[in-house]
Amino acid sequence: MQNTIAKSRWYRLIPISFITYSLAYLDRANYGFGAAGGMAEDLQISAAMSSLLGSLFFLGYFFFQIPGAHYAENKSAKKLIFWSLILWGGLASATGLVSDIKLLIVIRFLLGVVESAVMPSMLVFLSHWFTREERSRANTFLILGNPATVLWMSILSGYLVEAVGWRWMFVIEGFPAVIWAFIWWKLVNDEPKDATWLTVEEKQQLQEQLAQEQQDLKPVKNYVEAFKSKTVILLSLQYALWSIGVYGFVMWLPSIIKAAPNMDIVTTGWLSSIPYIFAIVFMLSSSYFSDKTLNRTGFVWPFLLIGSVAFYASYLIGTSYFWISFILLVIAGATMYAPYGPFFAIIPEILPRNVAGGAMALINSMGALGSFVGSYIVGYLNGITGEFGASYIFMAGSLFLSSFLTIAAVKGVNRQKIKNVPDEWEVHQAQK
Repeated sequence: MQNTIAKSRWYRLIPISFITYSLAYLDRANYGFGAAGGMAEDLQISAAMSSLLGSLFFLGYFFFQIPGAHYAENKSAKKLIFWSLILWGGLASATGLVSDIKLLIVIRFLLGVVESAVMPSMLVFLSHWFTREERSRANTFLILGNPATVLWMSILSGYLVEAVGWRWMFVIEGFPAVIWAFIWWKLVNDEPKDATWLTVEEKQQLQEQLAQEQQDLKPVKNYVEAFKSKTVILLSLQYALWSIGVYGFVMWLPSIIKAAPNMDIVTTGWLSSIPYIFAIVFMLSSSYFSDKTLNRTGFVWPFLLIGSVAFYASYLIGTSYFWISFILLVIAGATMYAPYGPFFAIIPEILPRNVAGGAMALINSMGALGSFVGSYIVGYLNGITGEFGASYIFMAGSLFLSSFLTIAAVKGVNRQKIKNVPDEWEVHQAQK
């Protein structure tokens, strides 16, 4: 049925979702280029303060996930994201105008607060439009905004810093979010029933299938009951550890590469984009096969395990063999991103709609906390040791633990939580 119902959803909603999340990720990830491109020297920011500024975004991001998801589920994801786009675009541009570190601290924190609702709200939004058999791919196309943005942002930011300086880089890269807010408002609807671009039959078929999925799930009264679930608790811890590796990588990869001999900022930008090219390929492939087999965990933990090994191997090789070490970093980056689509398809398949958004927000907020820890500690370790070896081990260890927590969190969960739905192995065998 998913192959025939409202195909227009894919080419109308997925590009919009992709661009929205891309703009959010642009305005959080370009700090690494500002730091590598002269911000620290101009504002006299120490290594420890630079780490704090880079990670403060995630502290603000941590606190407002669940209220944002609750509003998106019960009120309107469309309204929430509209205002978020305007506010985060303005704050991102304001980053390039500050001369006081205290004001920069406030801006970075507020940027995290404003963007905190975006990820859970977008996941809630997609869960209202795409079925179980489509959800991993839909999530992946959303989260592709992460590596795809870092890819072109790395190149663009390198050139902008070189051409107009770090201040104008922030100003220029903040404006698109404000403009896009009005395009978003014009093009999206919160629910299929409100879409004038679907036929009556398409609306009915889609709503019936989504309603049937809800009937198949075991009822959960409220957020408290959902948050006490072993699966939710372990996935929250897993995502925190996973995010330590991801955001330590994203925030400090430009600085790691620029530390190589004879490396300029433009070349740093080009090299920083390479891991994200492979990340896109891995993400698309894993989500396709995850939806095809309805296997989620099998497309999460193996990638994280490979990423941890690649990080550790890169550390063992060291800076003496930069290109071998860099190739291993490419592998680590690609495998860290590959599992996002399958991972965020897990919760809507085990929890009903009234609590699924809040549970995804809780997990994502713990990821934000992990991101704060990752980006801060990686920068701190780099600063006190004068090299990147200690941070490599820290990120590798976090990814290693997260891979095994994935298995523990979801083991046997399908039979326990979903009624009348075969488990992953049965589905896979039946399709064979």
